[in-house]
Amino acid sequence: MRIRATPNHLRNPRPAPGRQPVTTRPDDLTPLRDAPRTGVWLIGARGSVATTAVAGCAAVAGGLQPATGMVTETAAFADSGLPALADLVFGGHDTAATPLPKRAEALAADGVLPHGLPAAVRGELATADAAVRPGGPQPGDGRGEEELIAAFAADLTEFVRTHDLARAVVVNVASTEPAPEDAGTLPPSSLYAAAALRAGCPYVNFTPSTGLHHPRLREPAERSGLPYAGRDGKTGQTLLRSVLAPMFAQRALAVRSWSGTNLLGGGDGAALADPGAAAAKNAGKARVLSDTLGELPDGELHIDNVPALGDWKTAWDHVSFEGFLGSRMVLQTIWQGCDSALAAPLVLDLARLTARAHEVGLTGPLPELGFYFKDPDGGPAALADQHAALVGFAGRLRGRS
Repeated sequence: MRIRATPNHLRNPRPAPGRQPVTTRPDDLTPLRDAPRTGVWLIGARGSVATTAVAGCAAVAGGLQPATGMVTETAAFADSGLPALADLVFGGHDTAATPLPKRAEALAADGVLPHGLPAAVRGELATADAAVRPGGPQPGDGRGEEELIAAFAADLTEFVRTHDLARAVVVNVASTEPAPEDAGTLPPSSLYAAAALRAGCPYVNFTPSTGLHHPRLREPAERSGLPYAGRDGKTGQTLLRSVLAPMFAQRALAVRSWSGTNLLGGGDGAALADPGAAAAKNAGKARVLSDTLGELPDGELHIDNVPALGDWKTAWDHVSFEGFLGSRMVLQTIWQGCDSALAAPLVLDLARLTARAHEVGLTGPLPELGFYFKDPDGGPAALADQHAALVGFAGRLRGRS
C-alpha cells in the first residue's frame, strides 16, 4: 500500500480553537510493501467508531498523528508479527447510507476527529466506503436466516478475493441490540457472526450484543477452527472499575455498595435508551465487580440518553465501603471522554491481534484479549492481570509460549 504525499493545500490546516491540528504528511513516499494485506470487516461500518477507526488508521499509517491509545504500537508488541497499519484494508456491512467521508466531516465538526483530518484522509475513507455492503435485515426484508447468512458470507468472500487479502477479521461495532427473547432465533449480530464462520473469518464482538454467544452458534464456532474474542469493549467506566475493584479486594476493604450513572448521546445513547439494550450493556459492567469482589455489591447503574452530548459521555460512580473498625467511607469518580476516540484504537488493536492469532494457527476463544472487554472469554478480571496476560500473548504470537 503506497502512502501518497498530501497536496499542498491540505498541509498544516489551521486548527479550530481547542482542537488538535493534523500533522503534515511526510513529503517522501513510503515504499510499496510486499507483505500480504489484511482485511478488517466492520459491522456498523458507517458508524462513529468505525469511521474513527478507519480515519485514525490512515492518519497513523501516514504519519499524520501518533498512535496514542494503541497498545499494539507499544514496545511489548514489537516483532510480534502483527499486520502493519498500512496493510489493513477496510470494508463492512451497514444499514446506514451516509458515506464515510461525510460521516468523518460530521465527527470533525463535533470535535471527535482533528480539524482537517477528514480532508487529509478522504481517499482512504472513500476507498473503505466503496467496500461497504448493505446490512440487514431491514424493515420489509423478506429473507430468512439462511439467505441473510449466505448473502453476508458472500460479501465477505468477495471482499477477500477482490482485494487479494491473506485473511479478513470481522469486528462488530454496531449499535447494541437487546438480548434475544427467543433462543431459537438468531438476532442480527448472530447472523453476522454466523456469516463470519461460514466465510472462514476470525470474529471479534466489540459490543454487548449476542454475536457468537448464541447457543446455536456454540458448536459451529468450535468446529470452525477460527480464533474469536469478545465481548463488549471496555473503554471508560468499566475500565476504571477494573482498576479500582481489585484495590478494594487487595486492601481487604469491604465494599457496601457501588452505584453509577452513565450519560451519553449519539447512536449508542439512542440504542441504549431501549431497556433491553441497556440491560445487555449493564450485565458486562456488573460482571467486572462480581468477578473481582466475589459478589455483586448493592447499587444500581443507570444509562441515560442525552442527545446533546453527541459522542461524548460522562460516567459517575459512587462507592461506599468500610474500613478498620467499621469506619464508613466513600469514593466518588467522574469519567468524561469521547466514546469513539476511546474505542477506535482498541478496535485496531483487536483486528491486528486476532489476524495474527489466525495466521499462527490459534483457534477458539482468545481469553488473553480480556484486557479489551467487559465480558471476556475467560481469564482474570483485574486490568493489571489482564495486561500481563496480553503481554504474554504477544510472546505466543512471536512463536514463544
